[in-house]
Amino acid sequence: MAIRKAEAVWKGTLKEGSGTFKGGSGALSGGYTFKTRFEEDKSQTNPEELIGAAHAGCYAMFLAGQLTTAGFPPESVAATAVLDFGRDDKGPLITGITLNVEAKAAGVTQEKFDELAQKSKEGCPISRALAAIPITLNAKLVS
Repeated sequence: MAIRKAEAVWKGTLKEGSGTFKGGSGALSGGYTFKTRFEEDKSQTNPEELIGAAHAGCYAMFLAGQLTTAGFPPESVAATAVLDFGRDDKGPLITGITLNVEAKAAGVTQEKFDELAQKSKEGCPISRALAAIPITLNAKLVS
């Protein structure tokens, strides 16, 4: 299997500083600040948003694979990951993730779709990496 890499650099203090990140492929890069992470500044990204994007992308791809293997190649799988960001006595933390998914796949029954959606939640590599966090799945089969 491949090794994936990403890097980040933070310059300055926590509240006044800023950071940049980039993926090893060069396809992804950006900046982040205290305000984009803990306040309502949406001008850049934050680590939690990147985790959400990775989770949604991984899940959608995994479910597409499960549907295809089961004989129901999907027309589309759209996933959104919503991360709950809170705090405990150790500091900020992700307290839960909700995966909202809509898939369009001809011929699959609701029961089979639900089974494959759950299997995908448990099997996608990002879900597995985030196993310490409660993950809620809302999967919908659309026509």
